[in-house]
Amino acid sequence: LSRLLADNNDKNLSPKQVEFAETMHHAGSDLLRLINEVLDLSRIEAGQVEVYVEAVALAKLRDRIERDFRHVAQARHLDFSVSLDPQLPATIRSDANRLEQVLKNLLANSFKFTEKGSVTLAIRRAADGWSRPHTGLDGAEGVIAFAVTDSGIGVAPDKQQLIFEAFAQADGTTSRKYGGTGLGLSISRELASLLGGAITLTSQVGAGSTFTLYLPFTYTAPSAAAPAKAEPTGHQLLVQPPPIAMHSPALDDREAIRPGDDVLLIVEYDPVFAGLLLDIAHRHAFKGLVASTAAAALQLARQYQPTAITLSVTLPDLDGWTLLHRVNDDLGLRHIPIHIVSGEDERPRGLRHGAASYLQKPASEAALGELFERIRAAKARAHSLLLVVEDDPAMQRQIVQALGVGTDVQTTLVASADVQTTLVASAEEGLAELKARRYDCVVLDLRLPGMSGYEFLEAVRDELRIDDLPIVVYTGTDLSTQQRARLRQLAESVLLKDAGSLDRLLDQTSLYLHRRVGSMPETARATLERLHQGADVLTGAKVLVVDDDMRNVFALFALLETAGIEARHAENGIQCLEILEAATDFDAVLMDIMMPEMDGCEAMRRIRKMKGLEALPIIALTAKAMKGDRERCIEAGATDYLTKPVDQGQLLALLRYWISP
Repeated sequence: LSRLLADNNDKNLSPKQVEFAETMHHAGSDLLRLINEVLDLSRIEAGQVEVYVEAVALAKLRDRIERDFRHVAQARHLDFSVSLDPQLPATIRSDANRLEQVLKNLLANSFKFTEKGSVTLAIRRAADGWSRPHTGLDGAEGVIAFAVTDSGIGVAPDKQQLIFEAFAQADGTTSRKYGGTGLGLSISRELASLLGGAITLTSQVGAGSTFTLYLPFTYTAPSAAAPAKAEPTGHQLLVQPPPIAMHSPALDDREAIRPGDDVLLIVEYDPVFAGLLLDIAHRHAFKGLVASTAAAALQLARQYQPTAITLSVTLPDLDGWTLLHRVNDDLGLRHIPIHIVSGEDERPRGLRHGAASYLQKPASEAALGELFERIRAAKARAHSLLLVVEDDPAMQRQIVQALGVGTDVQTTLVASADVQTTLVASAEEGLAELKARRYDCVVLDLRLPGMSGYEFLEAVRDELRIDDLPIVVYTGTDLSTQQRARLRQLAESVLLKDAGSLDRLLDQTSLYLHRRVGSMPETARATLERLHQGADVLTGAKVLVVDDDMRNVFALFALLETAGIEARHAENGIQCLEILEAATDFDAVLMDIMMPEMDGCEAMRRIRKMKGLEALPIIALTAKAMKGDRERCIEAGATDYLTKPVDQGQLLALLRYWISP
């Protein structure tokens, strides 16, 4: 609520009132950070923190840290620098998020206790400096040191161990000069241990301090390491093994990728299968990138812009379906074809949501080889191929112009820079075209002379046996519920010809054709940007908010109403079911999990059994997420999942995706 006030979208607050709102927001954020720190420490000590190992690019880490703390240094009039030893490898293998958390804690601590002079971070190779023996560092192939040095007040020798204890500070008196909770260093020490490393301190009162984080170049799970000889940390480590431990630390080809290379991004959590895909990719002249988490996959996709992506549905942080949706909603990524390779039998769902193909595990090497050859053949084509089956010349012209695929529709073949479009006026002609060549997408009217659109769809499936061709039904026919259900089984998308429908047709076909948005005509590009970045698709939508905390409800209602959404409230699962039984016209449900009488998981399970609500988008909202929360919510029937406090932009983006026609 304070964030909404500070944004002052209605321009009805004075500058002083906006300042008050900003102060409230910052104070609330500080309290939230404190709660999260306490929870972090508790989770580590309870063994409920997992390590997600990935390649950490040191140059990018340096740039992020420098950017994040530059303004802090300027505000405090301190010199600040981050140096990176050029002799270090380009990447190490560790948990990027946890590593950044430790470094930010150490730097924040140094800035806090430094009033003049400088703060520096030096990243270098280390041969010693930590307390021996140490299981994770003594036998490592290489050790990296992150040394944070300041010219601050320093720490007395008798206080240097104390400051690493929870809630302890060097100056613990009631009149102390420097504030804080005494949790940052304690959490940093525990996280360093979790990552197989250690933190040391050298300091002199009045002359500053140096905190040094030591980590191995390659993280090794405790189960794979030698028995620990160091003192126990007091907690059991629950650690996820590295994604592909049997491969060399140079896990994939990211260091060897050059402009013009054909690159395949392999998103796969099973290390054995990821290795198999990488080997087959090499045989087909692709360079490979491997990501074991959705977060890593998004980062690599944005950085390298791969030729194609192979995607497993099972990932540790987000399921593959959510990742598919995130890529499709990102205008900078949606042109990259995604080929799902999964153990789940969800082929229709995958194709409907924009996957270029769907291969079910266990997949033979021959089938995978055919997939990679198909990727190569699509890359080699100068144009994507679109077939429009529409008998009205005026509508043909409107479609071609709206999609930005050509201007001259006097002939049956028009072309733009990236799409070649064939126009036919009957289903019979359309079937002949599909027999003659492979198309990437079909736009189909239902009212056609001779064979109807329904018969065309059935012939494509039963006679031509083409089951991976995206077909968008674009019709002015009023459809009954039964007709819609029938079409859903035969086509990827059904759009009714009305105001705005040509924009949605552009959105759907550009996804299935994997068009690069930046290369499209300006009008088409502007339309897509409006659809994906604006809130217009949410205007008039109806959302049910299920939460027993009226403060949360009030904040969510304010956000939803700002986006033009009609919101209704249920205070628990029982009331939610009663409302949905009486009115089934809701576009989405925001479901809190912890509620009295009937919790969110049970409510979602019951909703999924209600007729007509099997596919109703339900976004689960939970407080500080614990291990297994996301899996429990998805198993109970959640479509997606967010943690509180809800990020406004992320929530609206999810609603735009799930509510979008």
